[in-house]
Amino acid sequence: MSRAGRRAERLADAADARLPVVEGGALLRKAFPEHWSFFLGELALYSLLVLILTGVWLTFFFQPEMREVVYAGSYTPLRGVRMSAAFDSTLRISFDVRGGLLMRQLHHWAALVFVAAIGLHMLRIFFTGAFRRPRELNWVIGLTLFVVSLAEGFAGYSLPDDLLSGTGLRIAQGIMGSIPLVGTYAAFFAFGGQFPGHDIITRLYPVHILLLPGALIALVTVHLVLVFRLKHTQWRGPGRTNRDVRGKPLYPQFTATSAGLSLTVFGMLALLSAVAQVNPVWKYGPYRPDLVSTGSQPDWYVGFLEGALRLVPPWETNVAGHTVMWNVLLPAVVLPGLLFAVLYAVPFVEQRLTGEWHTERHLCDRPRERPVRTGLGVAGTVFYGVLLLAGGNDIIALTFRVSVDALTWVLRIALVVAPALAFLVTRWLCRALTAAERERLDEGVPTGEIRQTLAGGYESDHEPVAAFRPGAPRRPLTGARTGTPSRPPRAPEHPDR
Repeated sequence: MSRAGRRAERLADAADARLPVVEGGALLRKAFPEHWSFFLGELALYSLLVLILTGVWLTFFFQPEMREVVYAGSYTPLRGVRMSAAFDSTLRISFDVRGGLLMRQLHHWAALVFVAAIGLHMLRIFFTGAFRRPRELNWVIGLTLFVVSLAEGFAGYSLPDDLLSGTGLRIAQGIMGSIPLVGTYAAFFAFGGQFPGHDIITRLYPVHILLLPGALIALVTVHLVLVFRLKHTQWRGPGRTNRDVRGKPLYPQFTATSAGLSLTVFGMLALLSAVAQVNPVWKYGPYRPDLVSTGSQPDWYVGFLEGALRLVPPWETNVAGHTVMWNVLLPAVVLPGLLFAVLYAVPFVEQRLTGEWHTERHLCDRPRERPVRTGLGVAGTVFYGVLLLAGGNDIIALTFRVSVDALTWVLRIALVVAPALAFLVTRWLCRALTAAERERLDEGVPTGEIRQTLAGGYESDHEPVAAFRPGAPRRPLTGARTGTPSRPPRAPEHPDR
């Protein structure tokens, strides 16, 4: 061996003695499933990377202060207008910093895609049953990640101090104030006194750039560690069991696929940021407590809260000299709390009800195989969709020229009726699809050829179901009856001939 070879060997031995190099080689051969639905989590991961990079860039120019200044920048319609330093710096980033508007929009679009990708990823896990043992903790971590991302998005959305984000902060202050006993103190603490105060932007800024991003990165890290530790779930198929995973190795196949996905995400976000305007704060103007914008809409991920606030009637109760605002407390505090409590309990409740508490599950369910779970998931999605529509009831009423009050009542009824109907229809559809597949496995598939029986009748020829696709039914094909069905002979259609 040459001198260079011996040096390289000694260097490798030294690294292996101090670092888990050998284990790293085994890690490179870890298998990853190839189904497209498993890449939704990576879509969220790469969106988070864009968020971090663009967020760091924006911190160089943004001023998180509420002191009043007179705008003297490039945007003529607002020149000479008094505004907060936060809004002034946002306008300067948009119009005076080279590439500033592109970076602002890239940051905003990445936030929207990030929350959407997490939501879709959670739906995939729910409908396929990938939250069961031993992945209950990862479900809890993923759901917490979703909640933190909602808070992070709202905090960042509120920082520019424009009229729209200020209205959102006013709603948040009202929600905090609706909590009995502690609500007023919580609102005073957050805003530093009466709304709007002079501290909220200064306090939201470190929460947005330090506290919540740190929590996101920590949760993502733990989530990925658990994914590697527990291994991926996978669709059923030949040779796939609860003991192994079939798919592409981490390096080089999966790495190449993942790199291509990352470049696609970066490119699509950049394209959206260049051609699709989002959050044009200069059109809204600076926030003033005595102004409000008609047709104002929050970002989509908090639209369900807006819709819930609009649907609940103006109920209030006076208890011991204190007014309880049910029309704010129920939709904005109680309802979200109950929804997320139910979601956190999903893995534990289902396993108790199905008796699978002590059984590890590494193979994905097809949604049709779990009609009750799938029906509940669709019902919850419809419930969320109705609330999201209600958040824009004024715009819908204006667009279609209908009464806002009538539309509100329709949505109130739909909030109760639509999820129940969705559950019943979905459960029936799942059972019908399963029954059709079972019949197909028993009888085979029609060949398109018709033959005459000895009794003079006609019947279609069938052939075995040989092709296997990911997520095929649980029932093994080898145990199914295939070929032409063995049925009792039928009477001839025309016995006289």
